[in-house]
Amino acid sequence: MIKYDVKDLKLAEGGRRRIEWAAREMPVLGLIRERFAKEQPFKGLRISACLHVTTETANLMHTLQAGGADVVLTASNPLSTQDDVAACLVTHYEIPVFAIKGEDNVVYYKHIHAALDHKPHLTMDDGADLVSTLHKERRDLLENIIGGTEETTTGVIRLRAMAADGALAYPIIAVNDAMTKHLFDNRYGTGQSTIDGIIRATNVLLAGKNFVVAGYGWCGRGLAMRARGMGANVIVTEVDPLKALEAVMDGYRVMPMLEAAKIGDIFCTVTGDINVIDRHHLEVMKDGAILANSGHFNVEINIPALEEMAVSKRLVRPFVEQYELKDGRSIFLLGEGRLINLAAAEGHPASVMDMSFANQALSLEYLVKHADKMERRVYSVPEEIDREIARLKLAAMGVEIDTLTPQQLAYLNSWEEGT
Repeated sequence: MIKYDVKDLKLAEGGRRRIEWAAREMPVLGLIRERFAKEQPFKGLRISACLHVTTETANLMHTLQAGGADVVLTASNPLSTQDDVAACLVTHYEIPVFAIKGEDNVVYYKHIHAALDHKPHLTMDDGADLVSTLHKERRDLLENIIGGTEETTTGVIRLRAMAADGALAYPIIAVNDAMTKHLFDNRYGTGQSTIDGIIRATNVLLAGKNFVVAGYGWCGRGLAMRARGMGANVIVTEVDPLKALEAVMDGYRVMPMLEAAKIGDIFCTVTGDINVIDRHHLEVMKDGAILANSGHFNVEINIPALEEMAVSKRLVRPFVEQYELKDGRSIFLLGEGRLINLAAAEGHPASVMDMSFANQALSLEYLVKHADKMERRVYSVPEEIDREIARLKLAAMGVEIDTLTPQQLAYLNSWEEGT
């Protein structure tokens, strides 16, 4: 059994400096780590984590390790790994990591199996590849599992489908559903980091461009807000009438993708669904259109159709592929259609991931304490955890808020008092 698989252990010192930098912006996780170190909630437990291997994730792994866990980490996306962080976790934290930026799908799943070889009691996932592989190919390990957590929208969708089919074998907490996750991570994290990835990859000016956002969930809201802040003319495409109406009320142009495809300069998908940008959209796009995705999987843009339409393809910049079509138009695909905020940039800012990963850590602790009473389904993060994380974050920011007086509490709990 291999102990780890990373690009180069010599990168470890640079990774340590960046992990320490991120830790400065993650005070909530720091407070949880201090408590975990005293209470040891995970003593004797093995955790297999399939997450983006970033500086923020490193601080989460350190927190679980401080709580007594025996942790193994593998990448949740072939392009999201920060190789210096992976090296540091192996060298300085003695945490086995199986992740190399740019690995192909064969190696990616080999690494997932290596993480499962750890025979986990708890799983942590971002996209549900670890859990689905466990259920499909490693069912002999299921009897040891206490429970798990899921980080992202795409993974929660997959897990709820598994639960609906009766296939889910243990309880999983949907961290993505926490208010302190989707309201902040999805909106402010995805919004800023996606713009960061697009700009790093292309160095294009957003001001004056028609910027098409496919999907107006929390990620789409954040992306649209940040693109408008950079001076772009934002167009939103949606299939949900309520979300489309909200986008209109928020001041954006809303139209079908086929209409947006004719006038868009930059496109970014954030839906979690397949073929959101399809062949018939590609056929009407302007010469020079730029395509990016910030959803978890690289299926939102129909890349096979783009490959079929192209007469040539070349890499013109790191993470920028030019597809020349038969009619002379060029379409540019960023980051192989994978999540651009991690493929070409560094993912969400640490201060946002502080709340997301605090949810991860506290949800795992909750599972250890309550799994024997939980069913084999997907649960939301308990409200008390959500509120505690918000309270800790405000305290770390030096922000104070009011508390209800006894009179106010009595009024809110009474039905007798009226006008």
